[in-house]
Amino acid sequence: MIFDDFNNIEVKPDTRNHRGCFVQETSYKLVNIDRAGWAFICMNDAVCYYVDPDNLQQAAAIEIDQDLVQI
Repeated sequence: MIFDDFNNIEVKPDTRNHRGCFVQETSYKLVNIDRAGWAFICMNDAVCYYVDPDNLQQAAAIEIDQDLVQI
């Protein structure tokens, strides 16, 4: 598992935290991976979870065609 951007990590569908509750599918910041093997991820300063690192994935980069952008 290699990530280019620790500030833009997503969880796979049906990911659960260390207590067994489902985690919202959105972008997170990967803070660290503790000695027990749990990945600590945060959505913002108030919402953080411990999850299995195998359930993390790099957020998909979206390329924008500048010719199609209307200002």
